Amino acid sequence: MRGRAPAYTLSEIFLREEKTLKHLFSCMKAYRTVAVLSPLFKLCEACMELLVPLVVAMIVDTGIAAGDVPYIVTRCLILVAFGVAGLAFALTAQFFAAKAAVGTSAELRRRLFVKLQSLSYTQIDDMGTATMITRMTSDVNQVQAGVNMTLRLLLRSPIVVLGATVMAFVVDWAAALVFVAVTPLLAAAVIGIMSATVPMYRKVQGKMDGVYLSTRENLAGVRVIRAFCKEEDEAREFAARSAALCREQKRAGRISALTNPMTYALVSLAAIALVWVGAARVDGGILLQGDLIALYSYLSIILVELVKFANLIFTVSKAISCEKRIETVLDLPAEPPTLAPEGEQPAEAPAFSFEDVTFAYHGGGAPAIHGITFAAQRGEVVGILGGTGSGKTTLVSLLPRFYPASRGRVCLAGRDVNTIPAAELRERVGVVPQKAVLFKGTIRSNLLWGKGDATQAELMRAAQIAQAEDVIAAKGGLDAPVEQEGRNLSGGQRQRLTIARALVRRPEVLILDDSSSALDYATDARLRKALAALNTTVIVVSQRIASVRHADKIVVLDDGGMAGVGTHEELLARCEVYREIAASQEKEGSL
Repeated sequence: MRGRAPAYTLSEIFLREEKTLKHLFSCMKAYRTVAVLSPLFKLCEACMELLVPLVVAMIVDTGIAAGDVPYIVTRCLILVAFGVAGLAFALTAQFFAAKAAVGTSAELRRRLFVKLQSLSYTQIDDMGTATMITRMTSDVNQVQAGVNMTLRLLLRSPIVVLGATVMAFVVDWAAALVFVAVTPLLAAAVIGIMSATVPMYRKVQGKMDGVYLSTRENLAGVRVIRAFCKEEDEAREFAARSAALCREQKRAGRISALTNPMTYALVSLAAIALVWVGAARVDGGILLQGDLIALYSYLSIILVELVKFANLIFTVSKAISCEKRIETVLDLPAEPPTLAPEGEQPAEAPAFSFEDVTFAYHGGGAPAIHGITFAAQRGEVVGILGGTGSGKTTLVSLLPRFYPASRGRVCLAGRDVNTIPAAELRERVGVVPQKAVLFKGTIRSNLLWGKGDATQAELMRAAQIAQAEDVIAAKGGLDAPVEQEGRNLSGGQRQRLTIARALVRRPEVLILDDSSSALDYATDARLRKALAALNTTVIVVSQRIASVRHADKIVVLDDGGMAGVGTHEELLARCEVYREIAASQEKEGSL
């Protein structure tokens, strides 16, 4: 049995999550002036609006009754002046509100992006890419809309309702009692509908996340979907998620749609009561006809403002829900520079070492690697070999501390990597990932990621070692354009440029995570020879024995554990897993 959705009072909508709004208020600090001026100009506009019925009453009771045309013309000019002034106030208020809302959302988006950049790999894995994109786009846009409407209507609508009621008492206290009776009923209707729909709109936002996720997956994997002829299956899946979103929106919409009929019904009853009471007082000579028209106008103003206020509440409730999701990201702790206090640095130590290292992914169950122990001296080439899922990428990800080891120690030059600040550690360890990632710009701008102040000679030296000189020449030099994700480059060209980017930094340890898989054997051989001439410790991760057979040391992984370590000849002699891999690749002609 489903539990009832919790009801929310008006104060809870704005104050229930004080901590949530602190992020928003912090982002608004730079826009405090315009955030104050916007509602003030809206109040000036409201004053113009509240004065109009009184002028109309004067035209009816004095000008029309006496047939005084100049009086009527003068008062009409006053109405025009009120209209022009009200328009000016409204435009100014809208400008200030938009400036504050857009500026606040831009600052919120900037902070969110900076926070995402500071998160650890584990936190990013837990959140997921689709969730982060939704927070950066849809959720921030909803917050922007909420800030905009709040600045324009939060003070204006209650003040106008209160002002219209006060003005009604100024015109005639007896007829104004109708306002006293109907206003609480209207407010109760709006708040009741709002309390029922706010939880529903929170569910709508959750369903929308699913639609965004499905859209992103389909756009990113469109080639795979078409290769397997899964268009219809994905269309059905997307239709199911869209239908779930539609159902939640309809549920909330059916209730929120009651706002206008209920308020109009109450106002219509109030109008009938007002006309009945007013007519009796007009007949008795107590109330003038123009005054009755003014009272009816004030009643209409109250109706319009309450409907606006209801829309404001719905928009703000969505904005608060989205800001809370943004808050969960902003409140995440950033990846700490170090995970342990600095220890003593030995005088002599290997370039890096793994000491009984075990690692399990968060929520991943069994360890991805376990009991890993080996070391490498400076200048050595170390091969990491194993089948798919054996833990090769996981193992090399521990050295730059993309993930911290669950047990054991990973050391760089004798220092536990947990004690080395992340920035320093990643300056000393160069990484070329499995997927060759390039960014929109030029070849030069991509290579400068390795070292921001690198000279042209340094860039070309790195390109020469990475066998990327011909790529640069073919594309027209270092300033040749690179499209998003390097779409205008082949797989092998991207891999060579990413290797060059890592070499520009001249790292102590260079990790090549299966980063030559798209290279032909001749280019791969030249690359290995050039790397061997460097005074850099190189880790080559591969599934091909040909890529690691000349390494000083080869570590063979099998199901997360070490099956053997040694040279090519040593492993052929004593490692069964290595012999099986060698035999299968020799049969395929790839050894």
